[in-house]
Amino acid sequence: MEVLRGISVDVAESAVTAIVGPSGAGKSTLLHIMGTLDRPNSGSVLIDGIDVTSLRDKALSRLRNTSLGFVFQSHRLLPEFSIVENVAMPCLVGGMGRRQAMERARLWLERLGLAERLDHRPSELSGGECQRAAVARALVNDAPLLLADEPSGSLDSENRRRMHRLFFDLRDAYGTTVVIVTHDGELAADADHVLHIADGRLICEQSQTTDTDTQKNPDTDARLDTATD
Repeated sequence: MEVLRGISVDVAESAVTAIVGPSGAGKSTLLHIMGTLDRPNSGSVLIDGIDVTSLRDKALSRLRNTSLGFVFQSHRLLPEFSIVENVAMPCLVGGMGRRQAMERARLWLERLGLAERLDHRPSELSGGECQRAAVARALVNDAPLLLADEPSGSLDSENRRRMHRLFFDLRDAYGTTVVIVTHDGELAADADHVLHIADGRLICEQSQTTDTDTQKNPDTDARLDTATD
């Protein structure tokens, strides 16, 4: 099944990029290919100049652990562990000692306003707090690239605004590159760049910083050519 066709994208560093479009357009597939969770059937995916489609599974796992952070609509925190233990997991998986991993997790939770929630279980936190903890987990290894798939879709309006503000704060404070799949028009309007996807094609690429639109030829050769849903 061909999901993406004729897509070639450059993601700006230290900026917030929103991927928008109707349901079924291929937004999540594009994000998953960017994050190495899916492989394209053809084309290439370059991260820091390296074509990650040619990497073996072990190298891909190491790349995901050290350089990429993922946030999904569901926070996917492990219910049997405390919040600080959840956030420390990527460090522990990467071979870091427990003391250092826990300290790094505490630091990120404090940065995201959860200093009073370190020893709580996910069931004891609000939806917004769980999503902030998920962001802390995504960034605990100081990942320069954060990929988020509808991260605020299950939140109420107040927590949704806080989550959106967080992405821009991360960009401003740490130079984090953020790519977000969203149906939220308010978030897309604030993003530095917007990719409009429809029927598996990149229809328009908009830069909010320069207020310019680039229309895309749907028959243009692509780096990300096809993918299986």
